[in-house]
Amino acid sequence: MPLYYGFDMTYLVLVLPCLILSLWASSNVNRTFKKYASQQSVRRITGADAARRVLLANGITDVQIQRVSGNLTDHYDPKTNVIRLSDSVHDATSTAAIGVACHEAGHAVQYAQNYAPIKLRAAIVPITNIGSKLAMPLILLGLVLTFLESFSYTLVYVGIACFGLSVVFQLVTLPVEFNASRRAMAAIEDSNILTDEEQVGARKTLTAAALTYVAATAVAIAQLLRLLMLFGRRRSRD
Repeated sequence: MPLYYGFDMTYLVLVLPCLILSLWASSNVNRTFKKYASQQSVRRITGADAARRVLLANGITDVQIQRVSGNLTDHYDPKTNVIRLSDSVHDATSTAAIGVACHEAGHAVQYAQNYAPIKLRAAIVPITNIGSKLAMPLILLGLVLTFLESFSYTLVYVGIACFGLSVVFQLVTLPVEFNASRRAMAAIEDSNILTDEEQVGARKTLTAAALTYVAATAVAIAQLLRLLMLFGRRRSRD
C-alpha cells in the first residue's frame, strides 16, 4: 500500500479500525458495568462471597480474597494465590460485581485444574515482556543501520518477530478469558447465586469485558501485519 501525501495507508486501513474498535470496547465495558452495578441481587451476596462460593464449589480452600483500590482493577494473582477485587466489586451486591468476581475466581479454578491455555500464557509472559521491550528498538536500529544491508534487515525482522510474541500472547489470552467467563456463569447458575433474570446482567458484563480482549488482539494482529507489509515492501524496492 503506497503513501498518500506522506500518510501511511496501511495504518488507515489496518490499524485505525482496530483502534476504534478497542476504544469502543473500553467504553462499552465501563458503560455496561455501570448499568448493571445498579442492579442489586435479590440474595444480597457480595462479590467476595460469590467468588468464595465458586472456589468452594471446586474444592479450593487455599486462595485468599482481598480488596484492591481502583475501578475494574480486579484480577487473580497466581504468584501469591490471591484474588484481588476492586472497591466496586468486593463488597458490592450487584449483578455486575458478582459476574466480575466469579470470573476472577474462574481464573483461580483454571490454575487449580491445570487448564492448559492459562499455563501456557503464564509460561510465555517473561518471553513476551522481553520481546515487547526489544521490538521497536531493534526495528529502529535496523532502520538506522541501513548501510549494513543484510544485517539491517535481520535486525528489523528480529524486531518484528519480537513484536509477534505479543500477538501470540493475545491469542492465547482469548480462550483463557472466555473460559473463565463460562466457568463463572456455570458456577453462578449451579450455586444459585443469581436468579435467571439477574444472570442476564452478569453475562452482559462479562461479554463486554471479553470484547476488550478481542479488540486488543485485533489491534496487535493489525500492527504486526502493518510492520510486515511496510518492511516487506521496503525490501522489495531495494
